[in-house]
Amino acid sequence: MPSPTEITVSQLARLMGTPNVPVLIDVCIDEDFEADPRFVPGAFRHPADDICSLVPDLQNRDVVIICQKGKKMSQGAAAILRTHNISVETLEGGNFGWRDAGQPMVPASKIPELNKTGQSVWVTRHRPKIDRIACPWLIRRFVDPKAQFLFVAPSEVMAVAEKFNATPFDVEDVYWSHRGDHCTFDTMIEEFALETEALKRLATIVRGADTDKLDLCPQSAGLLAASLGFSRMYRDDLTQLEASMSLYDAFYRWSRDAVKETHDWPVNTGRT
Repeated sequence: MPSPTEITVSQLARLMGTPNVPVLIDVCIDEDFEADPRFVPGAFRHPADDICSLVPDLQNRDVVIICQKGKKMSQGAAAILRTHNISVETLEGGNFGWRDAGQPMVPASKIPELNKTGQSVWVTRHRPKIDRIACPWLIRRFVDPKAQFLFVAPSEVMAVAEKFNATPFDVEDVYWSHRGDHCTFDTMIEEFALETEALKRLATIVRGADTDKLDLCPQSAGLLAASLGFSRMYRDDLTQLEASMSLYDAFYRWSRDAVKETHDWPVNTGRT
């Protein structure tokens, strides 16, 4: 039974991919991390002995501290944060507990180099519709919550990537792009090792909408319609991205929790 200051793997897994996920801080020592350089999705590394430097950014946030086994490193760092009135728990069993429960872990090697403010930086074509919104949603919810996205003219994507050390995505002839009949969202799910049933189901919806294969699943047509509507509602790409996050949150929660639920009229009251 977990202590009152721990969160279980199953509890954290239910929050994963939602707007309510806590800030996840990995305080593994270098030796432990190098033995298995993977993250609980959305976590970032920070030295346990420098945990106080994060206090200003953690005010009014829920926090989970993670180490290799959920013992001294995470519990000590969490205890220090509590002295600064931070709401913090440790992950029961740490990274090992998460891994052994069969939960996905993101390879550190796949995450681009972070900038000076601790963000991964990505660049793509402006005026996004589907894939160029779906991919930022995936990155922010499962890889890097602080990720920065640059939307620029198609002809300038590669030059901006070079000059600003940004990772190009969803353009031709780059690593993070379409592969065969799969779209960039599929590529990211595979490369970030996020192949859960819910995300694979969502990927099918995205693929159908993004590649004009609406027969893949009924929900693809709905995502296409909503995405085109959002693109008409917002002139600014970043404003559109922020507004569209809740759209993908909803499709993800349907993919995870509601695929068997139906709705009809008149309401079935159970009376005979």
